[in-house]
Amino acid sequence: MNDAKTTRRTVLAGAAAAAAFGLGTGTAQAESTGLKIGILLYDGFSLLDPTGPAEVLSRLPGATVTMIAEHRGPVRTDTRDVAVMAERSVAEVSRLDVLLVPGAGNRGTVAAMENQVLLDWIRRVHRHTTWTTSVCTGSLILGAAGLLRDRATTYWASADYLEKTFGVRYVAERYVQVGKVVTAAGVSAGIDLAFHLASLLAGERIARGIQLAVEYDPRPPFDSGDAAKASPELKALALKLLAESQE
Repeated sequence: MNDAKTTRRTVLAGAAAAAAFGLGTGTAQAESTGLKIGILLYDGFSLLDPTGPAEVLSRLPGATVTMIAEHRGPVRTDTRDVAVMAERSVAEVSRLDVLLVPGAGNRGTVAAMENQVLLDWIRRVHRHTTWTTSVCTGSLILGAAGLLRDRATTYWASADYLEKTFGVRYVAERYVQVGKVVTAAGVSAGIDLAFHLASLLAGERIARGIQLAVEYDPRPPFDSGDAAKASPELKALALKLLAESQE
């Protein structure tokens, strides 16, 4: 095989897919929305919370996804094994169309909830967003910033804390929309949130195209991801595994 012809486009049959969806180069530029999507990183965040939605939202025609933190540079996850690069600092970003705040373990969530620099920035950016969103315990950070109203969702183990601390009703759904604030449940629910946002921002047709592009067709090997159906023993094990991975 000629190496020159073995390109990413030919391997993924990109030309055919682009033609089918009407997303050739010229068309994509013509349909460019200029959407600015920012994802906040902070020490101790959970890896899939920002990266799952980024994988989906970065496929929106004309959109840019930027990782943002208090300071530019690598930001460590809750397990400390992985770092994600923040391209911009909060001081450099004042306007976003979409803001996404990921969740974390206790260490990262509590520190972010007490970080006035981050909370003030979230409030300022929220004034101009089309959508302000969170994944997992990121909703607690939105709560600390005073942005939650009526109802929200979060990681299942934080449901009581959400209700007692912020006076909102916990809803056991993959994502919950109240006005322009959309909260998602734990970790993997951020991907569902991202497809919901994609449909709101670019229409269902584009969202469905992205879903196929990333082959999002979950068929988990175990039926143990719903806290409402989990035994007390399994819940205890889940929290133990989380805690031990973050030590």
